[in-house]
Amino acid sequence: MNKDPHQILQDLEPNKDFFVGIDSDGCAFDTMEIKHKECFCPNTILHWDLQVVSKYVRDAWDFANLYSVTRGANRFLTLIQVMDLLRDRKEVQARNANIPDITPVIKWTKIESKLGNPALEKYAAEADDPIIDQALRWSTAINESVAEMVHNIPPYPFMKESLVKLSEKADVMVVSSTPVEALQREWGENEMDQYVRVIGGQEHGSKKEHLKYAAKGKYPDNKILMIGDALGDMNAAKSNGVLFYPINPGHEEDSWERFFNESMDRFFNMDYEGDYEASLIAEFKSFLPETPPWKL
Repeated sequence: MNKDPHQILQDLEPNKDFFVGIDSDGCAFDTMEIKHKECFCPNTILHWDLQVVSKYVRDAWDFANLYSVTRGANRFLTLIQVMDLLRDRKEVQARNANIPDITPVIKWTKIESKLGNPALEKYAAEADDPIIDQALRWSTAINESVAEMVHNIPPYPFMKESLVKLSEKADVMVVSSTPVEALQREWGENEMDQYVRVIGGQEHGSKKEHLKYAAKGKYPDNKILMIGDALGDMNAAKSNGVLFYPINPGHEEDSWERFFNESMDRFFNMDYEGDYEASLIAEFKSFLPETPPWKL
């Protein structure tokens, strides 16, 4: 990108009275399982030499990315979490497995908000650190696997119908931590890109930054809605003081049907904020545990 990614979002001017941000993986599309189980996890085992504890890598990766409060987090932050989960697990310790020290990656995530390959490539050229280079090879391999593996996955039932209806009254944006290239392919092949103003991915910064730069201050807070399937989506909304609609993991079809038939109208009628939103969030949180099952 020649233009600063944040500036692209800042330059968006309202065309409608409302703004809606929609996450992609696991929210718009049923792509979380195939991406993480067939692309992310195998490359993690391969590129970080974790073959000796592959079973426990799968447990940790699936819990962190699919079945817990950290579902949907950025891949580099999740890599750090997975290494910590492995290091702490007694079965891994019993095998004397060498869990890589990825301190350089941790340091990079603390100074960089656009946690994607372009920023990491730039940093790697300056840092000359073998762990950073390894992280870049790992992340690049994941993108290649996703490009090869993930095709022809339609949106959840009622998702596209909701998108079409939303676009009549709201400026809609994809708010995702997935690389833009993959997002453009997935939304394009389902002919959904025509209904969004911009496709925001990891190269544009965090989801919190997406909402801050694209919508905050341009629309009233109660006319901004984030739709997502992870606590990170909710936190991005709430840190900006705007509304959140949850797509419940494992109950995505029901969530989109409810949104299409009920919640969308409540949002447009200014009857969403308050007890209604709170009840949906409470239900949503019940699907996202904090403790891994092997610690129970």
